[in-house]
Amino acid sequence: MSKNREARKNTKKEPEKSLKEKRLEKKAKAKAKSKE
Repeated sequence: MSKNREARKNTKKEPEKSLKEKRLEKKAKAKAKSKE
């Protein structure tokens, strides 16, 4: 939970960073799906 709170604070400070992280997560999920 504490990590989530810190992440939310960071998103408010740097919205651009969160968008990049979300894109990276999508790419990682896509790679995981393609492996299956």
